[in-house]
Order: sequence, then C-alpha cells, then structure tokens
Amino acid sequence: MPSFDVVSEIDKHELTNAVDQTNREVGNRFDFKGSNAKVDEDDSGLQIEAQSEFQIRQVIDILHQKLTKRGIDISALEEKPVEERGGRAYMQVIVRQGIETEIAKQMVKEIKASKIKVQAAIQGEQVRVTGKKRDDLQQVMALLRNADLGLPLQFTNFRD
Repeated sequence: MPSFDVVSEIDKHELTNAVDQTNREVGNRFDFKGSNAKVDEDDSGLQIEAQSEFQIRQVIDILHQKLTKRGIDISALEEKPVEERGGRAYMQVIVRQGIETEIAKQMVKEIKASKIKVQAAIQGEQVRVTGKKRDDLQQVMALLRNADLGLPLQFTNFRD
C-alpha cells in the first residue's frame, strides 16, 4: 500500500554554514566595525548578540538571506523578543524541528475533511499518510503544501 511521511526538518550542516557566512559578513561590514556583533549556534537554536536592537535586526536580515540561499525555509525560525542588558542587545532564535502534536492534529483534521481516501496517522514528530492510489497521495501533498501551517514541510519515505 503506497505511503509517505510528512516531516519538518532542517539540514543542520547547512544551518551551520549559513551561520558561519553570516558571522563572516558581519565581521567584514563597515557599519558593524567594533560592535562585536555575532550569531552563536547551540542546541536550543541561535543566539544573536549586538550593540543595539537595530543591529540585531540587520544581522537577522543577513541571516535570512544566507539561509534562503542555502535552501532553508526561514519559517522554521521562531524569533524571541530582543533583550537589552549590560549595554548590549540579545535575541534568542529557536530553530523548530519536527511537527508539534497540535499542528499534526490539525494536519490530520484537514486531510480527513478533504474526503480523499487516505489514512493519516501521527507517529512522534511526523505524520504518515497511506492510501490505495498514488494519485490520492499526491493530492494530499498538494493540499498540505497549500495549507498555511506555519512551518516548512517535507515529504519523505515515499513508498509505492
């Protein structure tokens, strides 16, 4: 029986490359001279540090450009509010991986409401869709691409 998995993942290696390119560009730009602005990557996401909120916004713009060039959807980033402490500004950016349970339930609900003859099951941080016809599965893919779920989706493990 044909099936596929719906996942939301980011290539960690490409993310690291984009962060490195962002830091390199920030270090070379004249308007950032002496500001020690930087982007650090850790397990929870990204930490952006600069002298002011304005500079943080500029670094975010550079980061978005680099991520887009490397094929990473920026809707996977969740930006927290800017904190100013000690004469510096900090921003935490969470990189979302996997499909949260609430969004997975919403996806299953939309699939069932479409009346396409498939079954959708939540399996951890992914959703498995199975059906008898390949065309039905492709209709579900199109449906999920057009649905505004707030995170990037990839379709993997397609079995015929």
